[in-house]
Amino acid sequence: MPKKAATADTPSPVADFENALGQLERLVEKMEGGEMSLEESLGAYERGVGLYRRCQQALEDAELRVRLLSDPAAPERAQPFADLPDDGRDA
Repeated sequence: MPKKAATADTPSPVADFENALGQLERLVEKMEGGEMSLEESLGAYERGVGLYRRCQQALEDAELRVRLLSDPAAPERAQPFADLPDDGRDA
């Protein structure tokens, strides 16, 4: 079964991440302005949590894709980036 190509209706994962991150940044700026009512602040917080989760999931999906591309023959040996040994070089 062939994969569906991304259409104008379905943004790419990268575009979706960037869109969600931009919305989250604008929401935080608005909340930091301090001019929202308590009800508005609670709604904005809920929206922010949802956006944060979308961003986090997109990052986890991207990490998995990179790990699978790095060693497609043995994806079970792939390690999260944080668990890789330090080789002593500065980035």
